Amino acid sequence: MEIEKHPFEPFLPENARILFLGSFPPQPHRWCMPFYYPNWINDFWRIMGLIHFGDRDHFCIPGQRRFDEAAIRQFCADAGLAFYDTACEVRRLKDNASDAFLEVVRATDIPALLARIPCCDTLVTTGEKASTIVAGTFGCPIPPVGDSIVISSEVEKSIPPSRPLRFWRMPSTSRAYPFPLEKKAEAYRQLF
Repeated sequence: MEIEKHPFEPFLPENARILFLGSFPPQPHRWCMPFYYPNWINDFWRIMGLIHFGDRDHFCIPGQRRFDEAAIRQFCADAGLAFYDTACEVRRLKDNASDAFLEVVRATDIPALLARIPCCDTLVTTGEKASTIVAGTFGCPIPPVGDSIVISSEVEKSIPPSRPLRFWRMPSTSRAYPFPLEKKAEAYRQLF
């Protein structure tokens, strides 16, 4: 079975305070842009539009089934939002993006990411697999969905100096997760 390498570089603005960690991007044929949460039917960018601009379609290009990548990148850089995933290499056990059918071949070195964004004080996971990997990395429990705990960035052979981090476990933004958009936005609003 083929091993897939992560297609994106980490997006780590110098002023990043929040690091969003999903599991792994969907296959390229599902993308509407080459950036995080690229699937048109994923609600992540609609949630951000609703929370920050009062408009679920703020990052949507009118008349097209695409998100405005340039506007998203600028917003994230200005707001201090960083992105990567908890897996660098995976095998897809089925031909889809479901976490249930992703085998993690190589997990992300999350402490190394944190070393590159020293202002970051918040980790956010957007799914069960990502939450499990973060908990395993830091030796902590997984918070309930929509809630957070405080953890230490220190792990064995940790690169950055130890600092407290708030670890949020958020609902998946996939439409397969059976929550209405407004309910998901309520949960995410707590982060901001």
